[in-house]
Amino acid sequence: MEHAAPLPRRLIVTADDFGASVSVNEAVEIAHRDGILTAASLMVAGDAVDDAVSRAKAMPALGVGLHLVLVEGRPVLPPEKISDLVDASGRFGTNMVRTALAIALKPAARRQLRAEITAQFDAFAATGLPLDHVNAHKHFHLHPMIANAVIEIGRNYGMKAVRAPLEAGAPGIERWWAARLQRRLRKEDMLVPDRVIGLAWTGAFDTPRMREALDTLPPGLTEIYTHPATTDDWNGAAPGYRYRDELAALTDVLAKASIQRDGVMHGNFSRFTDAS
Repeated sequence: MEHAAPLPRRLIVTADDFGASVSVNEAVEIAHRDGILTAASLMVAGDAVDDAVSRAKAMPALGVGLHLVLVEGRPVLPPEKISDLVDASGRFGTNMVRTALAIALKPAARRQLRAEITAQFDAFAATGLPLDHVNAHKHFHLHPMIANAVIEIGRNYGMKAVRAPLEAGAPGIERWWAARLQRRLRKEDMLVPDRVIGLAWTGAFDTPRMREALDTLPPGLTEIYTHPATTDDWNGAAPGYRYRDELAALTDVLAKASIQRDGVMHGNFSRFTDAS
């Protein structure tokens, strides 16, 4: 009786919040040039987006994707055009439940949502960078109405790969929603990693944890996602996040050596999209 060959181990290592700060952008460049980082997710309305785009164009092997921001950030559209989604300051608020309910209950909010998502895809397209992947800040695309809009709109911009934040050990309800999103995306012929590593360690993905993740990497396609920066106190930094420790983990010599030693296929989303 013939047995199926084991799945190869394939790995994408991503940094979120690219464009949020020069400190983040510096870390992305260091981690890509000197470490194991293969992809970065761009905030198109981030404070340092122009700097991020400039750096990305000098690193063609870095897969840059769109990090959709619909919570805790600045919109692309004028606030008056998306009044149901922003607070009095004209920014997306921090209350995801409030925003989720508005999207679910108000047709006007859903129209505004689609307009803002389209504007962010437009802004990414205007950079001239190839679209490597798409995900959302705080994984807000777990909301089914947001997911529907991202899929429908993203298809028009060549979207081929999306993160589903499915991690072993996550609370049951979170795993259920993430698995549901993963199935939906795959029905749309999107590349979706089999699992994500880093949710439980967000803001504290240090070198020992990186080594552990790589030493126990399972078969299939895994995305390790991180939040590196060269300082811990950049404008907009999350309290308590150990950004510099995450940069150190990405540039750890033993981490790079373990990927090479174990024959792990390692690249950005487009490498695996093109191979599928």
